[in-house]
Amino acid sequence: MKIYLGKYKNWFGPYQLAEKILFFIPKETDEHGFPTTREFVHNFGEFLAYGSIKTECLDSKKLFDDGRKITWLYKFLLWIESKRKRKEYIRIDPWDTWSMDHTLALIVLPMLKQLKSTKQGSFLVDLEDVPEYMRTTETEDYDDQLTLDFYRDDVKKDEKVGYDVHDRCDWVMDEMIFAFEHLVNEDWEEVYSKGKIEIISVPCSWDENGKPKLYRMENGPNNTYECDYDGLAKVHDRINNGLKLFGKYYKGLWD
Repeated sequence: MKIYLGKYKNWFGPYQLAEKILFFIPKETDEHGFPTTREFVHNFGEFLAYGSIKTECLDSKKLFDDGRKITWLYKFLLWIESKRKRKEYIRIDPWDTWSMDHTLALIVLPMLKQLKSTKQGSFLVDLEDVPEYMRTTETEDYDDQLTLDFYRDDVKKDEKVGYDVHDRCDWVMDEMIFAFEHLVNEDWEEVYSKGKIEIISVPCSWDENGKPKLYRMENGPNNTYECDYDGLAKVHDRINNGLKLFGKYYKGLWD
């Protein structure tokens, strides 16, 4: 297997061009501390895009398209954007699918860990998918307005009631990670067993001449094997649940 995925292409339009031309004008910050473009730079981008500066909303029903004609420069930048593609190269070798579940786990596991540590928001989780102690909510809509981390920073910890959307998302991702960690580690079951296996064949049926014709398998005198089957079953159930959650929330795995 060989995989190469290039960076996503960032949109470069009239407003981005205006920022490049007016690079010497410092950015401002909004109420959340994020950098924002100064009004003069924004207006210059308006001019590059439409040949004029919008002073008021021309049509309140149209959020992104207010009916103005775009400039030749805007059209040219749109044409360039249509030609830019993300580099994607994937080659699958025959042995990659011999144990496809294990092969994919090797890729999915580090991606899940990185996403959990770098994500800037959380996907909504159904209350039925988390333990009962995490099903308390601050609002009836599952705190869906708090899915981005910078909103969460505005909520004081000492005023927080129960668990929020981020706690539930982190719990679900931990269950996914648990499942794939065990799929990657093919020897994880060994910790639930100990001792030596000795199986012997014992005759259980004889013919008319007294010779054995059937045998049964029994533990030998030196067999010391013990296994915690209940513990194994619990881990398998948790792995299966982690994979179920992975499938259910697959479309939420983005940053």
